Amino acid sequence: MADDRSMTNTPTPLQTTAKPPRKTQATDTQERALSAFLGYWNSMRRDGDVPLRTHIDPRGIEDLLGQAFVAERVAPGFARLRIAGAHLSELMGMEVRGMPLSTFIDPPDREKLTDALVELFERPATVRLELTAPGNLRRPALTGTLMILPLRSDLGDISRALGCLVSSGTIGPAPRRFRISSMTCTPLDRIEQNAHGNDASPQAPANHPSERPWLRLVHTT
Repeated sequence: MADDRSMTNTPTPLQTTAKPPRKTQATDTQERALSAFLGYWNSMRRDGDVPLRTHIDPRGIEDLLGQAFVAERVAPGFARLRIAGAHLSELMGMEVRGMPLSTFIDPPDREKLTDALVELFERPATVRLELTAPGNLRRPALTGTLMILPLRSDLGDISRALGCLVSSGTIGPAPRRFRISSMTCTPLDRIEQNAHGNDASPQAPANHPSERPWLRLVHTT
C-alpha cells in the first residue's frame, strides 16, 4: 500500500454475560473472508517478520475493503485510525479517520483493548476480538469481529496495524459501540510454530514471568 489514501504469569479470562451468536450463513461467509484477510497478511510476511505497510495492496483484501482500516500507534496501548472503510463510518454515523480505535468499544471494555494493543505492537502479536452490541427498543443487537494485525512503518518500527471490523445485524441509529465477549492474542512466534507442525497451542502458552500476561480466548455464557 504505497499511499494510505489508496484505501477509503497467568492467563486472564474475560468476563461477559453475552451468549455466543448462532451460526448462520452470513457468519460462515464472514469467517471465510476473515481467514482470507489473515492469509493475505501472512503471505506478505518475509522470513516470518511483520509485513511493511507499503507492501499491503488494497486489492489483496478487496472482500473486506469496506470493513478494513490502517491504524497508527501513538502511545502504548493506543492507536488512531489513519484510514478506514465505509462500514466503520456507518457504525459511528460519521467519518472515523483520525479517531482512536477504542471509539468502537464501550468504555468499560476499553482497557481490554489497550492490553491487546500493547501485545500487538510490543510482542508483536495478532489480535482477534469477538464483539457484541446489545439491542434495545431503538436499535437491534449486533455481533462482530475485530481483527488487528501488526505492520512495520516506512521507518521499520512496528507502529502500524492492518485491521478489519465486520458486523452482523442491522446497524440502526448510530453510533454503535461493542462489548468484548472474548479475545485472542497470538504472538508471531506461535504462528510460526503452528505453521511448522509444532503442537504448541496459542491458547496455552508456557508461563514466562518476564513476559506480559497472556490474553486467551474464553467463551462464557
